Amino acid sequence: MCDSLWHNGGPDAIGVTMSLEKFVCPTRLLLFLAIPLAAVRPFPAQVLMQGSNPGLPVRVFSSDSVILGAHEDRKDLPCTVTPVKPSLGFDLRFHAGYEVAVPLKDLAGSSDLLTMIFRVTPVSRPEEPVYFSQRINVPKIEENAPGDAYLQGGFDLGEGTYKVEWLMRDRSERVCASNWEAEAALPPKDKLVKLSIAPETVDASDQEPFKDEPPIARDQVSGPLNVKVMINFAPQKFSSATLQPLDMNALVSILRNISREPRICKFSVVAFNMQEQRVIYRQDQSEQINFPALGDSLNSLSLGTVNLKRLEQKHGDTDFLTELITKEMANDHPDAMIFAGPKVMIDEGVPHESLNDMGTIPYPVFYMNYNLNPQGNPWRDAIGNAVKHLKGYEYTISRPRDLWVAWSEIMARIVRLKLGKISSPSSSQ
Repeated sequence: MCDSLWHNGGPDAIGVTMSLEKFVCPTRLLLFLAIPLAAVRPFPAQVLMQGSNPGLPVRVFSSDSVILGAHEDRKDLPCTVTPVKPSLGFDLRFHAGYEVAVPLKDLAGSSDLLTMIFRVTPVSRPEEPVYFSQRINVPKIEENAPGDAYLQGGFDLGEGTYKVEWLMRDRSERVCASNWEAEAALPPKDKLVKLSIAPETVDASDQEPFKDEPPIARDQVSGPLNVKVMINFAPQKFSSATLQPLDMNALVSILRNISREPRICKFSVVAFNMQEQRVIYRQDQSEQINFPALGDSLNSLSLGTVNLKRLEQKHGDTDFLTELITKEMANDHPDAMIFAGPKVMIDEGVPHESLNDMGTIPYPVFYMNYNLNPQGNPWRDAIGNAVKHLKGYEYTISRPRDLWVAWSEIMARIVRLKLGKISSPSSSQ
């Protein structure tokens, strides 16, 4: 069962209309009504459900099946359907979908119910469609109301070409129908990028960034690795009062990409926020990163508020970052230290004297700098300067491809240095 969609502060029920072998509530499905005070609040991720008898044909109302199979556009219910082309996200999955506009005057009345049903089928496997369904209760709308109602739906794809057959009907059985093809393809220069979803695969888009990661078969043979990640959960703009979903998902994707590395068997995580100058979450020497606990801790962020005590500190941000780096690097001896997050542009960086006092660092240091606009801010930030002084390596993450390339190079360096340490005693003997 899907969760509630809210209009004007109150919940409207959303549910399934049929029994399906593969049922998905479309994610990012929003109803924006162009009337005063209308609002939509985001709701939790939708659920992919299997029928009670997997392998049997999907049970669809015959009238809906005929419309979907006709491959004809219909506008008994006036609407404009705009396909959203598949685009690769930082989670290394293609995201596709649609946008729908319906004139409010055509939804006028005491209330209405919009039922959307669509299926996405890999062209190479026409016998394996994936069905999506959603019901949306429409609130009372006055006659001749101006403007449109806007709806959005989304789904994830692996590489491939897909056929999308879509319909929406109201209580009066008026139908809007549309069909299109969606092609998810990596450009030639990115063909080596390994996606996190298999080719010719359709899946629900996930809006739960902090759900548990499935168990990973760890490599215990070639010398298990132990890494420490220090990640700055902060918006791209230091003055921003909110951490946008795009930034949040990108940072979580960086962390998930690290957590899925089978050669790493121990993780330490320190999540902090430079605006509030505090550590938000800490996890030491664990076999798996606890994403739900991290998500709960991030709920305590109060970006946009001003702490008077911090204002009294002339160089509070520099002092916080200096203490954080020197303390965390001195108290642990992992196989690698990885910094991640957006740029930290502060007046004064970490003093070189403080970094020198730590002595020789016996492990490599990396910085995965999340920067969507490197041309707009090409200068090295405070963390980047510290990593450079420590003879570390910095990678700019502006696109999904950058994440894959950076992590491949980081792991190659970690493994090479680890093997060098293991082989050096036998070589000297």
